Amino acid sequence: MVTMVKILHKTFRVVLSLLLALVVTSFSFSPSAAALTDEQKLVSEVWRIVNRTYLDDSFNHQNWASVRQKVLQNPLQNQQATYAAIQTMLKSLDDPFTRFLDPEQYRSLQVNTSGELTGVGLQIALDAETGKLEVVAPIAGSPAEKAGIQPRDRIVSIEGISTQKLTLDEAAARMRGPSGSIVTLEIERDNELVREIQLTRSRIELNPVIAQLHHNEQGKSIGYLRLTQFNANAPMELAHAIDNLEKKGADSYILDLRNNPGGLLQAGVEIARLWLDKGTIVHTVNRQGIVGSFEALGSALTNDPLVILVNQGTASASEILAGALQDNGRALLVGETTFGKGLIQSLFELSDGSGLAVTIAKYETPLHHDINKLGIKPDAYVASSLLTREQVATKDDTQYQAALELLQKQNVVVGAA
Repeated sequence: MVTMVKILHKTFRVVLSLLLALVVTSFSFSPSAAALTDEQKLVSEVWRIVNRTYLDDSFNHQNWASVRQKVLQNPLQNQQATYAAIQTMLKSLDDPFTRFLDPEQYRSLQVNTSGELTGVGLQIALDAETGKLEVVAPIAGSPAEKAGIQPRDRIVSIEGISTQKLTLDEAAARMRGPSGSIVTLEIERDNELVREIQLTRSRIELNPVIAQLHHNEQGKSIGYLRLTQFNANAPMELAHAIDNLEKKGADSYILDLRNNPGGLLQAGVEIARLWLDKGTIVHTVNRQGIVGSFEALGSALTNDPLVILVNQGTASASEILAGALQDNGRALLVGETTFGKGLIQSLFELSDGSGLAVTIAKYETPLHHDINKLGIKPDAYVASSLLTREQVATKDDTQYQAALELLQKQNVVVGAA
């Protein structure tokens, strides 16, 4: 159920999937007033969905009925005017993740990832407090990663247009384009001057699992697993990787979730079950305060020691997985405090083929830690260092080296608490 943010050609899916858990739901609208125009009916349809499902039942401390009335008082001459009115109505919620998707964006969101996409390779989000366009993480091997763009960098402008004037959709559209074309970004980083970066869009292969067998100084075999996103295929591919590493004699594991922006909630839950024999994986809480949960099913593929690498780009479904394994005593976390994305969106199809993403719930770790805007703190803090792709999981990678030291000292608690 949790969504992702990717700036990729013809793909809006990852933008919701980088940062969140995604639930796809159908919603039928029964018009109650025959006198309403088609444009007014669409506004009312959106209003009703939000009214019934939105997490905050105060609707950002406003009279939600009066918001609809105000919108319907204005003439809606055409489709674009209607879409603009809906976006204005949703903006009053002050929630960048409750968003309207026009038919093209909605269709793009529904398309399954093909494993090869065109773009600059950035997952982005709007900072809920500052409104600034922020990088969640660059995709491994992408033009953005090669240019040195890092999690938490702010995108100040795109092709000379200030991002303060753009919605998340508009920013995504301006960064998409054909392979080989160039887009110019201005990037802001803490304690540094704004710098201009030119990125050449390219095709990006999305291989969510990287698996390698490493050996430490004591000759022990360590299974290194890097998971770059939580798509529908990730659980099966990771299970195959673990099985192969077990057959090769892996004694322990390092799971690298750095710069993983998340994706599908169900994928996160299924991957947690690969490591847990028992225990709660995640709790979900709706606006009525009703708590649901997902549990392990007694089907762990291995009980070998496990360390998880996290950083500021570890978000959404990645945090669900990291929190589940940390709270259950199955793994230790090494790195930096994670991104802090703990809201769940549901995706609704509207009557005209457009879509609506609505924040319907939040999630908590097994020990009921609310990580939204707070993140998950690692057991061992190790600051990130700027690495090339070739330096990841080598002697130059200080976080990876710290994970090796933990495994060597056998300080990892194995099994569910």
